[in-house]
Amino acid sequence: MTLRSETPPPPANLPCDPPPDSEAPTAAQLKGDIDSGRTADKTPHMDIGAAPLGTCEEAGGTPPTSREVRIARQNERAPSERAAKGYPHQRQPWVLPLYAGIIVAAAVGLGLVLWLTR
Repeated sequence: MTLRSETPPPPANLPCDPPPDSEAPTAAQLKGDIDSGRTADKTPHMDIGAAPLGTCEEAGGTPPTSREVRIARQNERAPSERAAKGYPHQRQPWVLPLYAGIIVAAAVGLGLVLWLTR
C-alpha cells in the first residue's frame, strides 16, 4: 500500500517569493502577498486560481485602482505583522492541552459515575 504524498503537485509545490513594494501596486502583487505567506492565512506556496484577483472587477469595467490595491495590501499584511510578534497563524500553545484535558476529565467523570452506580 502506498501513502499519498502531503506535498502538493506542481506548480503548487513551488515556493513563492513576496512581491516588491511599488508606487502603483497591482492585484497580482496582492495575490503574491497572499501566496508568499505575508498575510499569515496560508502556507507560503503558489496557489493556482481559475481567475486571478481583480478579474471580476476588470470584466465589470471597474478594475481596482492602485490606491485600492495599496490599501488592500496594507490591510492583508497587518495580521502577519502581528503574527510575527506572537504566534504564527494565530495558534495558541495552550488550546490543545486544554482540549485534551477536558476530554480526559469527561472520560474519567463518566467512568466514575458508571462505577458508582453499579
